[in-house]
Amino acid sequence: MYEFFDLDPRVRQAGERAMGVCRPVFEKMDTVRDYNQAKVLRAFADNHVSESHFMGSTGYGYGDRGRETLDAVFAQAVGAPDALVRHNFVSGTHALTVALFGVLRPGDTLLAVTGAPYDTLEEVIGIRETGGGSLREFGVLYDQVDLTEDGAPDLAGIAAKAAGAKVAYIQRSRGYSLRPSLSIDTLEAIIRTVKQANPDAVVMVDNCYGEFVERKEPTQVGADLIVGSLIKNPGGGIAQTGGYIAGRKDLVERCAYRLTSPGTGKEVGCTLHESKPMFMGLFFAPNVVSEALKTAAFAAALFDGFGYPVYPAFDEPRTDIIQAIRLGTPEKLVAFCQGIQKGSPVDAFVSPEPWDMPGYDSQVIMAAGAFTSGASIELSADAPLRAPYAAWMQGGLTFASGRIGVLLAAQSMLEQGIL
Repeated sequence: MYEFFDLDPRVRQAGERAMGVCRPVFEKMDTVRDYNQAKVLRAFADNHVSESHFMGSTGYGYGDRGRETLDAVFAQAVGAPDALVRHNFVSGTHALTVALFGVLRPGDTLLAVTGAPYDTLEEVIGIRETGGGSLREFGVLYDQVDLTEDGAPDLAGIAAKAAGAKVAYIQRSRGYSLRPSLSIDTLEAIIRTVKQANPDAVVMVDNCYGEFVERKEPTQVGADLIVGSLIKNPGGGIAQTGGYIAGRKDLVERCAYRLTSPGTGKEVGCTLHESKPMFMGLFFAPNVVSEALKTAAFAAALFDGFGYPVYPAFDEPRTDIIQAIRLGTPEKLVAFCQGIQKGSPVDAFVSPEPWDMPGYDSQVIMAAGAFTSGASIELSADAPLRAPYAAWMQGGLTFASGRIGVLLAAQSMLEQGIL
């Protein structure tokens, strides 16, 4: 590796130490990978996937066998009754928006039970109004239950407010915060609390970054809907765009009506040439997610060795692919992201700078030299330029390349005299 990348001996030595402490952690990740790979393979076999399902369709897409089979394979893989998997979803935020508008009606209450949602949903909900057709403009009420001081769900607070909620909304990943991401066991406790207080409440989980990290998905512990992006975990680095909504059949149908139109729903929507990469991406996802997790654990071990607070620690159980590293200053944050960019297969020569990104209320810096633009299953790091000046790193199609990117992030900081 060092033949091709000029790394300071101090960075090399720290990297070797990090590899040594991570090896037992990697072995545990391999067992989860193998379990999930078998689960996905079984879903492909049970649904008789064949080459004919990769052909795609045009126009209205009536009778698209590949589209219908992909929905069935995906649903089985995540333990859900039904799924809506489409390249038409332009992002995870879009898929979440379709799900929220599909289920909620004027006068209903959306209750966020894990504190404030991710930045890009603020305008969707109407927390931050821009006059663009938010849920609030359509008469949907909003309330939230903040997390406790240690970042855990407030089960008592959830029980007190769930009775009046139509949708109880859970964000699984940490987003741009340092709170822990939520394990399947924690999700199960939240869902049980909601259902005990209000059996009719729809529990919706933003599952972005969490797919195939553990052996179960939220739909297997009581969630009514899970939503995510195909250019994150379940696309395996192969799907070029798209998202999914999976869960209760009646709710998935309502979401499909929102995506297309009432009465047509899942029956229309051509797949063009996107069917094969979506099938392949799902098949590769368990292995690619494991590579991303190893990259994250290595980054945690390396930067913990340099004295930076990391969330989670390298040997803590992981429930999403995100690794947060609190760098402390804007200069260190920018240098870290510039180093990640140097370890990217695409646009490695580019030096990222903070910019005013749509959907965010502060400048954001993003390092992402990806084959698919914005694909955070590929090695990337991003952060808003605000305290605590932490980098949120995720992805890595292969651990071998992801490891180099992380080492180059440290090298970039060292060269600027701020490691």
